[in-house]
Amino acid sequence: MSFFISDAWAQAPAGAPPGGGIEGLILPIGLIIILYFFMIRPQMKRQKEHRKLVESLSKGDEVQTTGGLMGKIVDLGDNFVKIEVADGVVVTVRRAAVEAVMPKGSLKEL
Repeated sequence: MSFFISDAWAQAPAGAPPGGGIEGLILPIGLIIILYFFMIRPQMKRQKEHRKLVESLSKGDEVQTTGGLMGKIVDLGDNFVKIEVADGVVVTVRRAAVEAVMPKGSLKEL
């Protein structure tokens, strides 16, 4: 059928800016704003809270690491923490690997 009918192509009206103007930017800008509020901002909050937790560690705290180890802090360094996971068993982990500070006495329940 296309032998007899030529293709029709749409043309922009005279004087119209190419690409749709500012209306074409509304959707991408809206998506960036939504991405910021639903993904970037909450992640930054979690990082700030974790940084405060790592800075506030002290000797004798009962902690849980990201690997699942639970123990009591026996020594603190600038980058590393020594955790006693059992009687006489001391493990060295990075400070950033500490995920949570547990309430006092939670190790006795285990």
